[in-house]
Amino acid sequence: MSVAKKDYKRITTKSLIEMKANGEKISMLTAYDYTMAKIVDTAGIDVILVGDSASNVMAGHETTLPITLDQMIYHASSVVRAVERALVVVDLPFGSYQSDPKEALRSSIRIMKESGGHAVKLEGGKEIKESIKKILNAGIPVMGHLGLTPQSIYKFGTYTVRAKEEEEAEKLIEDAKLLEKLGCFALVLEKIPAHLAEKVAQSISIPVIGIGAGGGVDGQVLVIHDMLGMNNEFSPRFLRRYMNLYEGMTSAISKYVEDVKSCDFPNPSEQY
Repeated sequence: MSVAKKDYKRITTKSLIEMKANGEKISMLTAYDYTMAKIVDTAGIDVILVGDSASNVMAGHETTLPITLDQMIYHASSVVRAVERALVVVDLPFGSYQSDPKEALRSSIRIMKESGGHAVKLEGGKEIKESIKKILNAGIPVMGHLGLTPQSIYKFGTYTVRAKEEEEAEKLIEDAKLLEKLGCFALVLEKIPAHLAEKVAQSISIPVIGIGAGGGVDGQVLVIHDMLGMNNEFSPRFLRRYMNLYEGMTSAISKYVEDVKSCDFPNPSEQY
């Protein structure tokens, strides 16, 4: 059932909680640079995630682990300069928060001060609760992330669906409730069974954003390069491609090369 949307001139953490209460789904996409963020924001997205997935789609790394805090700040500041409406959430990269709550706070403060981002996102539950508490106590909004947590890929050993077994599912529910209790304003659930994600969304008051977590949650997030079909090598079940930019862009570039080689470009009307 569709719900009438409230016209938000600026999305805040409170806006998202209100949207959940009103039954309005939340839209979220990644962006890593000024130009893309400008387009995404103008199109009406609610939340822009400056994801550590930049390590994959922007830098070509196999995992999200190599990206640094300085690099995340660079990407986030580029995005923030473009945005007028969306809430900008920035991933804390691997190694910037896990070992020490004080380091987690320092990393979060740097992101907020140097990039102008609106919130940070951390992967994990009970094991990082002290880091979350430290960040929240400083007045910095925190979005949680449970299920498949890509920064722990070498621990998992695979990108397969998480929490299929009862023990892991119960821990995930406990962690979700803990994140709500600590004061997180929202939660991402990645690649878990749809029935479990829906159960989590119904059991907590903060918004639950899914990626590969079914339609029973409060919103959805995708990586912009995947959604637009710029990356043609990644085809998980949960991905819907809304364009095929890979083919369109390669065709356009090939045509440009052909026109330059044949002296068709520039033509007389394209010269001064």
